[in-house]
Amino acid sequence: MKQQRLLWADDEIDLLKPYVLFLREKGYDVQTATNGQDALDLCREQSFDLVFLDENMPGLSGLETLNKMKEWYPSLPIVMITKSEEENIMDQAIGNKIADYLIKPVNPNQILLTLKKNLHQQAIVNEALTQDYRQSFQELSMQISMASSLDDWKEVYRKLVHWELELEGANTGMDELLLMQKQDANRQYAKFVARNYASWMSHSDARPLMSPDLFRTQVFPAMDKGEKLWFILIDNFRFDQWRSIKPLVSEYFHIDEQLFLSLLPTATQYSRNAIFSGLMPLDIQRMFPDLWVDEDEEQGKNLNEAPLIQTQLERYRKPYKFSYHKINDVEAGEKLLDSLSQYKDLPLNVVVFNFIDMLSHARTESKMIRELASSQAAYRSLTQSWYKHSPLSQLLQYLAEQKVKVILTTDHGTIQVNNAVKVVGDKNTNTNLRYKLGKSLDYNPKQVFEMKRPADFHLPSPNLSTTYIFAMNNDFFAYPNNYNHYVNYYRDTFQHGGISLEEMMIPLVTLESK
Repeated sequence: MKQQRLLWADDEIDLLKPYVLFLREKGYDVQTATNGQDALDLCREQSFDLVFLDENMPGLSGLETLNKMKEWYPSLPIVMITKSEEENIMDQAIGNKIADYLIKPVNPNQILLTLKKNLHQQAIVNEALTQDYRQSFQELSMQISMASSLDDWKEVYRKLVHWELELEGANTGMDELLLMQKQDANRQYAKFVARNYASWMSHSDARPLMSPDLFRTQVFPAMDKGEKLWFILIDNFRFDQWRSIKPLVSEYFHIDEQLFLSLLPTATQYSRNAIFSGLMPLDIQRMFPDLWVDEDEEQGKNLNEAPLIQTQLERYRKPYKFSYHKINDVEAGEKLLDSLSQYKDLPLNVVVFNFIDMLSHARTESKMIRELASSQAAYRSLTQSWYKHSPLSQLLQYLAEQKVKVILTTDHGTIQVNNAVKVVGDKNTNTNLRYKLGKSLDYNPKQVFEMKRPADFHLPSPNLSTTYIFAMNNDFFAYPNNYNHYVNYYRDTFQHGGISLEEMMIPLVTLESK
């Protein structure tokens, strides 16, 4: 490990020799200077890991030296040391982004603490994280193996996402272990869904909160109390992506966060239309055939969202007016922001943001985007960066100022796939990589979750013999012809439609202005 080099600049450096010796005994290489100019000269000659800088020196003052150092070496940690407790000096030093501020007389423990904070913090955090995760690993493994209810699985998923975010960017060596644990959780979760999904579909009063239930249980009760509500849906928005922007949203809102389930297939045509209609896909097709688009039709599968919302309002006898907005690009977002005053008196405003869906598709098709989102952490980082500069961020700030209630959610998540599973279908088989439906599918039933009677699961059947199959874990479906090219192209892409914690267990967030 490289010996770390410190510079201590103080016109009374002779009186500080005990401290210098103390630091040298601790393994630091300590250089000294008695004035600001000498300190700057030393910085030009050699590199330092941290500088202790006295505020009150003759000639070039501590603050003037600080300004020069920060101009030349903006990332160099500088600790200002002073006898003065004047607030304006503290403000000037802090304004110049000092690493720490110590008031004389300092003691050795103060010096060690500031060194640990500024030079060793990451190593200390990494060590603590490693120990904490090792301790949690056995407990979490037990929770995964014992999970028998949806609440159990929600708790497992929350903990997995917590550790993903905690270990992100930390050099702990625990990433592979966490990935294995997450894969094990998805295997067990897929078995749980396979055992219970038919029961959920046949007993609507006993099923967990799912896509068709959101308006009835979350939106209508708020509106019935006279609250003005904005319902914002971000397509493909996973729980970990929500957690990555949560600190930014919490600046303006009190947050109530829960998880609910996307229905199968975890794809826009099914899950989002179910949210806006309050109906299962088969019921949409039967009751509103003009609003349902079959898999084999070329037109967009989410073009009828506003009419579907209207049907749900009418079915539940809710005489509320609403606005609907779909944001596919910055221009559409800016148009909404420019016209917000038109909607502030409406009981309900619905906004769909499609950026993350476009990002996942672009990552598949663009080598450059694939490089930018090469990992789960990078994918979250891109989401966070988008949010910071997006119309959504500006919209939420405006709504916080207006004291408006907001529900922020999604239709489904995505999973990064890497294991190809062979399936054969005719030319009418749909193209989604995580679910297939057709009348002559050939597959290994042990590798999929199959629905041979789609009506039992409230899904449409284009043909009498239609079967639905769903990929589980991190699998994706591939055809035998041109197999290797196909597999290499889609491996490690983000896909949706199947069964996984990431796709099915999605955020439902209620925001109240602070």
